Amino acid sequence: MENLLAALKAAAEPTRLRLLALLEYNELTVSELTQILGQSQPRVSRHLKLMAEAGLVERFSEGTWAFYRVADQALGRTLVRAIVDLITEEDPVLARDLERLEQVKAARAEAAAAYFSENAAIWDTIRSLYMPEAEVEKVVLDLLGAEPIGKLLDIGTGTGRMLSICAHQIDRGLGVDMNREMLAVARANLDQAQIQNCQVRQGDMYHLGLPAADVDVAVIHQVLHFAEDPAAAVQEAARVLRPEGRLLIVDFAPHTLEFLRTDHAHRRLGFADDEVIGWCRSAGFGDVTIRHLIGGELTVTVWLAARPGRSTVPSPIVKENA
Repeated sequence: MENLLAALKAAAEPTRLRLLALLEYNELTVSELTQILGQSQPRVSRHLKLMAEAGLVERFSEGTWAFYRVADQALGRTLVRAIVDLITEEDPVLARDLERLEQVKAARAEAAAAYFSENAAIWDTIRSLYMPEAEVEKVVLDLLGAEPIGKLLDIGTGTGRMLSICAHQIDRGLGVDMNREMLAVARANLDQAQIQNCQVRQGDMYHLGLPAADVDVAVIHQVLHFAEDPAAAVQEAARVLRPEGRLLIVDFAPHTLEFLRTDHAHRRLGFADDEVIGWCRSAGFGDVTIRHLIGGELTVTVWLAARPGRSTVPSPIVKENA
């Protein structure tokens, strides 16, 4: 009861209510919040600090930036949602804040689009070497199945595409990536798709900064070929998965395209099934279901690993042609 009273007290102030309403829609920096509210940074920071201490919001760093969002723990998330639902969108103050929020999101999208356009040619070159992404995504969704997913973690989220295609069947999604520019692209994409149950943050695949047994599904999509130690990344993903959790990995089968190493920083030229299965078994997984997607110069492989006692899908290895 004390925690609830403290949280209610922390929310009971006009500026803090406005902050909670904004953070229910989006994760935002202090600078963005001051721009929307038209208040000084020290004042906004003080309000945020009080609400963070009460468990309503949480702060996370991304380089020199600090983002705030509604707290992930149950009391904070449930209470904020209940409070914000009581504020009508016709409220003139909230309406003005939401209008300014759209301006902030538009500026984000413009910056993300500039970064994306600078790198689009490189990404298009690599994508042209294998089966269309839409086909890969279809297999990903097929392997995950139609059952609801509680919390999904996308490790190396990039553009946030895995979050976007899974958003309809998950309660919450979190994407982590080391690259701030890519995180800006992911935020812009999630904003454009009006996806509110997914967030992104800066994070390291070897040290995710999450508690053990925290997520239901972890995805590592086209990331391990950049990794210094792929086995360690699999171990860290296994650590944060719940006992019935599943790990889905998407990457290339072994190939000989050396220019991907010299020109695009790929440390590994694909992975054999036995190697990936070995990492999964060492990390405590049981069954591993495999799909080979053959098309173009590169074959994409999808591995779905499940804990012992939980089967993945009936067919263990399937090869599919473009």
